[in-house]
Amino acid sequence: MTEQRVILECGSGNDLYGQDYTKAACRAVHDALHHSSILLFKSLGFDHREMRVQVTIGVQQPDRVDAAVVAAELPRGHAEVTVVHGGLDVPDAGLGITHVIATAAVEAFVPIEAGAWRLGAG
Repeated sequence: MTEQRVILECGSGNDLYGQDYTKAACRAVHDALHHSSILLFKSLGFDHREMRVQVTIGVQQPDRVDAAVVAAELPRGHAEVTVVHGGLDVPDAGLGITHVIATAAVEAFVPIEAGAWRLGAG
């Protein structure tokens, strides 16, 4: 059995005043999740607890994201979180703060028997 990616959703989130990279990352994950309604699992008889969920977070300061907190935001599957350099920091000289913008890619993988699915003419 091999794993196949069945979902890819992207989102963005921010923390405009607290400079909290983890909060911005969690908001980006929530944004991505709100773009999906995962009917596939029920329709095809998959147990959503069996899926592996790979989350990639992009922020300007990856070491300031608590990946375990981000993983806890996912309601289904086995979460793996990777934090990379990306996103955007927007300095606000007038306020003396930096607005933090994070991006998230949320991928869901399920075990599928080789050859079980195939594209065909309808």
